[in-house]
Amino acid sequence: MKFAKRMSRLGTESAFEVFARAKNLEAQGRKIIHLEIGQPDFKTPMNICAAAFQAMKDGYTEYSPAAGLWEFREVVAEHISQTRGIAIHPDEVVVTPGAKPIVFFTILALIEKGDEVIYPNPGFPIYESVINFVGAKAVPLPLREEVDFRFRVEDLIAAISDRTRLLILNSPQNPTGSFLKKEDLEAIANLANKYDFYVLSDEIYSRILYEGQHESIIGFPGMKERTILLDGHSKTYAMTGWRLGYAIAPKPLVEEIVRLTINSNSCTCSFTQIAGIEALKGSQDFVTQMVAQFKQRRDAIVEGLNTIEGISCLKPAGAFYVFPNVKQLPLSCGELADYLLEEAGVAVLSGTAFGKFGDGYLRLSYANSLENIQEALERIQAAISKLK
Repeated sequence: MKFAKRMSRLGTESAFEVFARAKNLEAQGRKIIHLEIGQPDFKTPMNICAAAFQAMKDGYTEYSPAAGLWEFREVVAEHISQTRGIAIHPDEVVVTPGAKPIVFFTILALIEKGDEVIYPNPGFPIYESVINFVGAKAVPLPLREEVDFRFRVEDLIAAISDRTRLLILNSPQNPTGSFLKKEDLEAIANLANKYDFYVLSDEIYSRILYEGQHESIIGFPGMKERTILLDGHSKTYAMTGWRLGYAIAPKPLVEEIVRLTINSNSCTCSFTQIAGIEALKGSQDFVTQMVAQFKQRRDAIVEGLNTIEGISCLKPAGAFYVFPNVKQLPLSCGELADYLLEEAGVAVLSGTAFGKFGDGYLRLSYANSLENIQEALERIQAAISKLK
């Protein structure tokens, strides 16, 4: 079968490939500890599930408006207004089945062939994939360990050209767990206004932060008009399978995203949006407790990794990933990830799955039980000791 040439430019996510390999090993009787998948290991809170079931009984099983139910858009607008300190109107909100379509639709709507898009590297692989897919030039912005996996302003300035159309941010960040500080965002805002480019700010992990306070670039002078804020319920409320995401964007772009929605998936599930209202309006105790458990796991996995000879690991400020440096070990990070899966039964991801600046690192998700994390650390240490 002959495919369109553009399909050769479309990438994927290694996490799902490694997950499939790990499941095959489990089918052979191996016990595998999964540290590769980026999803909370908690159940969706029952008040959210109950709201969805009641919505089904109330008839929310039909098409919704392509932009989302107005009542959900109102609640999202109120939530973002309160948490980002800037007034948002519901018609500046667009709802999608998961937050990932916001990346796709924003780039499809804004970027022409030959335009340049700056994206974080190492970073969520879908950014680079979609940039390449539309025929634009993907310009990596290095996130450096020596500055806590943030970026250097001079690197951003060097990446900007007269063809720069969009900058993608992710804070807290996948895969490193870093987050951007106020001074970082201020520098970005000044450059965006000076050089006239848009910013896609992926804030899906904004509620999973252990130190510091989340800042959003949308609140900086001149940035509401040029920012697309991406968020959703998958991480915060353990709703990955519910597929509920949204964007805050200038109204003209919202209208274009709605057109893309109509041409692709029509709309987002109605009863899921009603459940999303309950998530935002109901008790937030679940979020507080989940983040507290993630913090405990983060501390344990960082401490454990730093006791293994040849591995060093910074303590991330947010999300649920660590990004240890493995450059002192005798295998490349890709070979090491394969080795740990086969030898130790621990599924992790190579840093290069997140871009060329991830070389020499691994990504481990600590969205797993403390007991499994401790066992994984013991297995990793035993496996690495055999390399010497």
